[in-house]
Formats: sequence, structure tokens, C-alpha cells
Amino acid sequence: MAGRRAFLGLLPAALGVRLLTACGVVSGPQQGAPRREGDGVQEIAYGEGPSQFGELTRPEGTSRGVVVVIHGGFWRSEYDLSLGRPLVASLVAEGWTAWNLEYRRVGSGDGGGGGVPATLDDVAAGIDALADVTDLDTSTVITLGHSAGGHLAAWAAGRAATGRWGDVRVPVTAVVSQAGVLDLTAGADEGLGGGAVQAFVGAPPGPSYDEVDPRRQLPLPVPVRCVHGSGDTIVPPAQSTTYVEAARAAGADAEEVVVDGDHFVVIDPDSEAWTRTLEVLAELA
Repeated sequence: MAGRRAFLGLLPAALGVRLLTACGVVSGPQQGAPRREGDGVQEIAYGEGPSQFGELTRPEGTSRGVVVVIHGGFWRSEYDLSLGRPLVASLVAEGWTAWNLEYRRVGSGDGGGGGVPATLDDVAAGIDALADVTDLDTSTVITLGHSAGGHLAAWAAGRAATGRWGDVRVPVTAVVSQAGVLDLTAGADEGLGGGAVQAFVGAPPGPSYDEVDPRRQLPLPVPVRCVHGSGDTIVPPAQSTTYVEAARAAGADAEEVVVDGDHFVVIDPDSEAWTRTLEVLAELA
């Protein structure tokens, strides 16, 4: 349990550390802001595992709704919910209740044990756990996810149509994907994250992707906004563009919001991209 609270440091100010490894995996910042004493965060477990918890932070006064913050990192265990904390602080200042969700990821250690179906089990259970929080209005629940978290944010909005995850206690009312991996089949074919998609699903593209790939869940019954940096070389903007085109063709409410910058600009709370994201959230409330 102590391991999950041992965060290594602040998110680099420029959000700009990107290193190419020998296997072609591009990595960005792995740690965000540490949690501080007295910051009003309520840690809530939704399971017994070390990664089955979230951090709930409420604003002063009446809340505009709940934003479920789902961090990215290509579903890998070395990335954790500390990446979402800078966004949480901004959201709460804007009057939102923020649910910063942790989940089991691909790999070992306290953060490991994930992949399909465990990661999706956790995201479903973590969102549904909001139903048991005292004095929490869940009439507006927007999932906000970056990169792999964008995949999970969109997937959660369509899970009612699945077999395993169809019993939904807290429905998602809108989705904001930040440079999300929204087409797992294309992501696997293109080798995104050095094979991260196949490592997450546990198989190459095929029928096993039907209930886990957002592109195959279309049309969703809720609005989806895809915020994507025009210079993103980690998750290509085409992931958002083609998803939105397919969603609209299927009759869904979907829009692409193109912003200047790279893969990480969308999670920099000091960026114009984040300012635009806050505007998108306000429009969805």
C-alpha cells in the first residue's frame, strides 16, 4: 500500500521529456504532482488491490458535475494517477468535482496485473463506485482521458452495450478524449507505443477487440470531444480524425478539437490547449 503513495517528483514544467528507447517506445513524463497534506483529497478504494482506488476532490460551493480523470501511459504500470493531479487542481478551481482514477496496468509491481479484462474491470468499477459516495450528484459524469486514458474514457461511455461490463450503475454523460487511442485495431497495426495495444489486449486485432475498441463501439449515445495536438507524433492525430468521421457517419455526436502542440500539451494546465479543454467541458455540462 505504501508503494502506491511513493511518487517520485513533480511533472517536468515543460512536459517535454521524450526519450526514444531501443525498441522504439516513446516515453514522456512518468510522474505528476505529489499529493499534499491538507489538499482536501478523499482517497476511496473500489477494490482490494493496491491500484484499485481513486482520489476525489470537491470544489467549494456547488459542483458543476463530476469529471473522471483517467491518466495515460500506454496502459503500462510505470505510469500512475499522479499525472492527473495537475489537471485535478485546475478542474476543482473551475468548480468541478474531480475523480482521479487509478487502475491496474500492464506490467508487474503494485501498478501491474492489468490489461484486458482487468483494466476495464477496474475502470468500470471505479466509475460505478461514485454511486456510493455520500452527497455526490452523478447526474453529470464526464470522462476525461489522455492517450491510453482517452481510450478508457471513450470505452467507459459505451460499456453498457458489452456483455461483461453491461451492468452500469453510473452512466457517463460525455467524453473528452485528449490525444486518445480510439482505434485499437489501427493502433495495433501501426505499432503504437512499441506494441502497447497488443500487450494491453493480449492478442492481435480480431474478434477479441469487439468489446474493447472504441471504434467498434460506435455510435455512442453521448457526446464525444477529441482534443488532439496537431504535432502529436506519439498518438497520431488521425486516431481522433478517423474516429470522429466514423462516429458522425454512424449518427453520433462527435467533434475533433485540434490544438497547437504535441502529445503532452493537452495535459499541461498552463497551455492554451488546456484552456480550450476547459471550454469544451463547460459546453458539455
